[in-house]
Amino acid sequence: MSTTDRIDRAEGVLLGTAAGDALGAGYEFGYPTPDQEIAMIGGGPFDWAPGEWTDDTSMALCVADALALCAADALAGHADAGLLDAVAANFVTWYDTRPPDIGNQTRAVLSHRDPSADAMTRRAAGLSGRTGGNGSLMRTAPVALAFLHDERALADAATRISALTHSDPQAGEACALWSVAIRHAVLHGTYDGLRLALSADPALSHTWSPLLEAAQTGTPADFANNGWVVHALQTAWWAIATTEEDERQLPRALEKCVRAGGDTDTTAAIAGGLLGARWGRSAIPPEWIALLHGYPGRRAADLITLTHTLTDGAS
Repeated sequence: MSTTDRIDRAEGVLLGTAAGDALGAGYEFGYPTPDQEIAMIGGGPFDWAPGEWTDDTSMALCVADALALCAADALAGHADAGLLDAVAANFVTWYDTRPPDIGNQTRAVLSHRDPSADAMTRRAAGLSGRTGGNGSLMRTAPVALAFLHDERALADAATRISALTHSDPQAGEACALWSVAIRHAVLHGTYDGLRLALSADPALSHTWSPLLEAAQTGTPADFANNGWVVHALQTAWWAIATTEEDERQLPRALEKCVRAGGDTDTTAAIAGGLLGARWGRSAIPPEWIALLHGYPGRRAADLITLTHTLTDGAS
């Protein structure tokens, strides 16, 4: 693959995340009928503007900005306290804008405005009840861009950033797996990263291989609780794996995520990060790119600039 192809794929990661997010925003918590058109219409329960991204991309940009600020930490091959503190601080800054859409689990952690990553992680670990929501998986895509050089460090960083708000081990595993898949897709232009990651870790494979197989052979009704991280990942992988792998796969698979219903902006954002890594910026409909905007006052061009900061051109 040429350097040009790799740069295009790297640019597709944040743009694909945002595009899926904004496409699904208008249908969140709904179940579109087969004859209903899927378009970047805005609206939905939080009255988004057409092309406006939601908390999914906003939080992903909190992560991306911290990674850009602490690029030396990423290049050193680890997610140290400075990087994690920067992510945590960005989450609190975003929370203080009183975003209209925020997951219950994330709100339960961020509402305490903990001053450090360590305190925030402890806060998340202290939550009772279900702690495996999809809120860390939806924001994990930029971690792959900052750690293109080191898969092991990437998996560690994705897991630790997930743990800032989501203590369930499956949330961390999902973030590590999906981030590794995104990295592989940027570098090699295939979806093989998921399979390779599982083949390298028998314990992880024991849990996740059957879940991915169920996604490839099932229907959204089989993983309908897509506010849960496992079903969210299955929905995203179902949409990708059951859509023909050609240059139109990205918009078609994102439409499938939306038609699956439920947490449509999040499942489409998750799928969009990997689809964008596979097919690149050039596969995203230009009319979608033109509409994209959201917190913190950014548009598509800003996401491209941030991508280059994170990847140094992905060269």
